[in-house]
Amino acid sequence: MIDLYTSATPNGHKVSIMLEELGVDYQVHSIDLSSGEQKQPEFLAINPNGRIPAIVDRSEDHFTVFESGAIMLYLAEKTGQLMPTDMKQRSVAMQWLMFQMGGVGPMMGQANVFYRYWPEVYQPAIDRYQNECKRLFGVLESRLEHHEYLAGELSVADIATYPWVRTHRWSGVAIDKFPALQNWLARLDERPAFQRGLAVPEPMISPDDKDASAKFVKGAQSILAK
Repeated sequence: MIDLYTSATPNGHKVSIMLEELGVDYQVHSIDLSSGEQKQPEFLAINPNGRIPAIVDRSEDHFTVFESGAIMLYLAEKTGQLMPTDMKQRSVAMQWLMFQMGGVGPMMGQANVFYRYWPEVYQPAIDRYQNECKRLFGVLESRLEHHEYLAGELSVADIATYPWVRTHRWSGVAIDKFPALQNWLARLDERPAFQRGLAVPEPMISPDDKDASAKFVKGAQSILAK
């Protein structure tokens, strides 16, 4: 049994989707980020960095793992799934996983900060991060034009990248010019495990829901201020 400590964020959904695809039994512990629950001693004992997600593997002497990418690799190695066994293909999957962790996630995260959460409009920062998101989407497009999945077959790379790319509207970035990326998103949207994972602990806010979006932005701003 895995204990999953998470919230409704792209990084949180990376791990819940992974667990659903693997069919691993897990128990959800929802962390209230806006109240600072992730900074409490009980959670810091699991993740000293005070961020979600984190897991505790009860079957391995309550072994703890934090950082979403590290969790995904741990689960892939534990189960022997969602990571190619061929050395070269494994490297390809790792490369695209690192591309998400070092590029797509951080750049979209910063686009969110300046486009959605920053109390003043700082257009140079908005332009900088939205343009970088578009560039990264272009890189994904060039890969997906010739491959159904980032590593050829469904892997940790797709599961890590999908929860971020699907929130492109929240970052203020359109994907109209990236048809292969749109098709990849649509394929993953249809997978039942992805649908279930996106509901853990709850779905993310839609930009179309103005009241919920305003409430979410207020909560995010309170986190930035701490």
